[in-house]
Amino acid sequence: MRIRDLGVIDDAVVELAPGFTAVTGETGAGKTMVVTSLGLLLGGRADPGLVRHGAGRAVVEGRLELPADSPVAARAAEAGAELDDGALLVSRTVSAEGRSRAYVGGRAVPVGLLTELGEDLIAVHGQTDQQRLLRPARQRGALDRYAGEAVAEPLARYRETYRALREVAATLEELTTRARERAQEADLLRFGLDEIAAAEPVAGEDVELAAEAERLGHADALSSAATLAHAALAGDPVDPEALDAGTLLAQSRRALDAVRHHDERLAALADRLNEVGYLLADVAGDLAGYADDLDADPVRLAAVEDRRAVLAQLLRKYGGEENTLAEVIDWAEAGSARLAELDGDDDRIDRLGAQETELRAELAELAAEVSAARQAAAGRFAEAVSAELAELAMPHARVTFAISRVDDLAGIELDGRTVGYGPHGVDEVEVLLAPHPGAQPRPIAKGASGGELSRVMLAVEVVFAGADPVPTYLFDEVDAGVGGKAAVEIGRRLAKLAESAQVVVVTHLPQVAAFADRHLVVEKTNDGTVTRSGVKVLNDEERVRELSRMLAGLEDSELGRAHAEELLAAARAPRHR
Repeated sequence: MRIRDLGVIDDAVVELAPGFTAVTGETGAGKTMVVTSLGLLLGGRADPGLVRHGAGRAVVEGRLELPADSPVAARAAEAGAELDDGALLVSRTVSAEGRSRAYVGGRAVPVGLLTELGEDLIAVHGQTDQQRLLRPARQRGALDRYAGEAVAEPLARYRETYRALREVAATLEELTTRARERAQEADLLRFGLDEIAAAEPVAGEDVELAAEAERLGHADALSSAATLAHAALAGDPVDPEALDAGTLLAQSRRALDAVRHHDERLAALADRLNEVGYLLADVAGDLAGYADDLDADPVRLAAVEDRRAVLAQLLRKYGGEENTLAEVIDWAEAGSARLAELDGDDDRIDRLGAQETELRAELAELAAEVSAARQAAAGRFAEAVSAELAELAMPHARVTFAISRVDDLAGIELDGRTVGYGPHGVDEVEVLLAPHPGAQPRPIAKGASGGELSRVMLAVEVVFAGADPVPTYLFDEVDAGVGGKAAVEIGRRLAKLAESAQVVVVTHLPQVAAFADRHLVVEKTNDGTVTRSGVKVLNDEERVRELSRMLAGLEDSELGRAHAEELLAAARAPRHR
């Protein structure tokens, strides 16, 4: 792994090997940047504050050795990445402005892909992970992870039923709590529908009635105008001597007919006068008919105005933007559908209530199945962790799981109790520790010292390694608060874990570092940075010097060197592995 411009690191190469690699160095030398770099390579959060002061961006590049049938290799290939001689090249850049880029096998990819690959590649554990594992929710998750399919399969069915129950319960609550509002809405709809049904409006009827009212309201004036126009065209029966258009037109036609045979142009004009005569006669006849048909009927006018008033009220209440009767009719159709829906809510409430009862019973059965699987796994898990603690100089410590339930009147019926439930089931899970015989088991947050807590966490991880293995484990100072014989046992246990996985440990304990197959030291230069030569692999003599420094604070102390050599000899002895 190559690291550039990250934290105090200017440019450094970290060479990790199979087995157990220890990373040591003075406080502040940049050991944790190894952890940070791996985190970035595997999709961790990009913090622009990590970029070294004065640099434009930080870059981490890694070469991952993968077996050909690795699911990680297959997933990377799906994303368009290419393997380089059986290895996957991964890189991540973080700019000082906070922009982040990820590359896998030479192809730019979303950072989320690194996270996805990282889940199958490495398990990173530090002191913050210990703090998270103190939370009951994390402890329940740890137990479920250990139990595997025995819990995962029924828990998946439980969660599906839980979501269905939540949806049904939410709908049922909305229907029941809004019953009054729905009743008021139904009453308003009924009133409106009854009003429209009584009026029986027809689309366009209001326009026709407006025209009829206009005609009836001016019937006398219309009749007088039509009569006068008819008299002017066809003659006035009251005054036969009065000239009219028809008489004058007849005189014109007779005058032209007498001489039309002498000139074709005049004959054409005479024909046109004949056409005017026919048209005048038609208009005169229509005017006579119009005047005869027109009747100033005040009763009909009153009826039309009453009908228009009814329709205007409907338009004001139920009309839309265009204010037409068609919109009133559309409102009635939509209102009828909505009223049918509201009237059916009572039946729907009954159906949902029955469905809720069935789902709660099904949920209780699945919760019991999940709980039984957890109980079975808890015994095995606790026994395995207790056995690991015996290997970590805590031979009398016992780990147990307290799996309990909380009474809740709004919960589900289970084993004769009404208990609370959530998306993870009905169980409250807590890890208890009895550090020695006679001690009452207590939550590990209260019952373990700092050194004991570190060993409990390591024991948990070792147990996980057998149940859910990943190829690489990274421990960042999980041995904090530990010393003496316990530190030696932690080193020995990590070495044992390294027999089946790659283990990288950032540590300040020489007892732990002595068990490493490869020892890396991080050293800063005089200007406070870590350069390419600042992360180096130690040979045997250099390991003695570094362990002596870690033991006595002096690299060349005779007593420190003697103790360091003794530690190395003890760590290499076959009987200790």
